[in-house]
Amino acid sequence: MQEFVCVTGIILQQTPIGEYDRRICLLTKERGKISAFAKGARRPGSRMAAVTSPFSFGVFKLYEGRSSYTVKEADIQNYFEALRTDYIGAYYGMYFVEVADYYTRENNDEIEMLKLLYQSLKAICTGSLPNRLVKCVFEVKSIAVNGEFPGLPEDDGLEESTVYALHYIVSSSIEKLYTFNVTLSVLEQLEAVALTYCDRFMDREFKSLEILKTLC
Repeated sequence: MQEFVCVTGIILQQTPIGEYDRRICLLTKERGKISAFAKGARRPGSRMAAVTSPFSFGVFKLYEGRSSYTVKEADIQNYFEALRTDYIGAYYGMYFVEVADYYTRENNDEIEMLKLLYQSLKAICTGSLPNRLVKCVFEVKSIAVNGEFPGLPEDDGLEESTVYALHYIVSSSIEKLYTFNVTLSVLEQLEAVALTYCDRFMDREFKSLEILKTLC
């Protein structure tokens, strides 16, 4: 008899396999980043089609094999449906997913990164803050969560509000990250700092980010 496990997580990406199946990459609370197969997910009318789409967050029931997982069923709690109609928001979401995929590993404790991804997608969907600010917060906090934050930049040209915002992003809980706004001048300084950090600590080009640059 096959054993199964239940994991809470979000789908980072899905890839067609064969004629009707999909392979999904899941960032989970219990087992870090894992891959699983969804048999028949690409068949017309399959109940697995919607629950194996990127951004879907919920509880996944998986059969655990010797070297892989297979999705049996899923209870999706948030599809982040706003990203299906807001194409610019969707590219921000895809960028966040790419960064999460870059940083996370199987069997690591990735709870903080999962929470950060969830809250960031939620912030994009609600639209209460500028997308550019959400992106800065996500980038700086991602670096901090993964233990690479080098400290506040030694730059006398930064406004006091910029320094305060950076300190808040690094030190606050993820649940309280998206509770502040900034002036345009502070936002531009935050973007410059975040870009410097990303260039230093993320040695990869993200496709969605390149597309975002042409849209914004």
